Amino acid sequence: MSDVNKIESDEKRSLEWKSFFLIAVVLFPILSVAFVGGYGFIVWMLQMFVFGPPGAHGGL
Repeated sequence: MSDVNKIESDEKRSLEWKSFFLIAVVLFPILSVAFVGGYGFIVWMLQMFVFGPPGAHGGL
């Protein structure tokens, strides 16, 4: 019975490491680039159509 539990524990540990590396190496970098790019796109669109370009407004 303990042999079966040991095998399950080893398989579970291996699966946990694979899951960790998938999340840390693949998922988080992709999500962070998507969020930063999406935020930049939203700011760019707001400047294009709503607020105008940054800088001094009004004239000197």
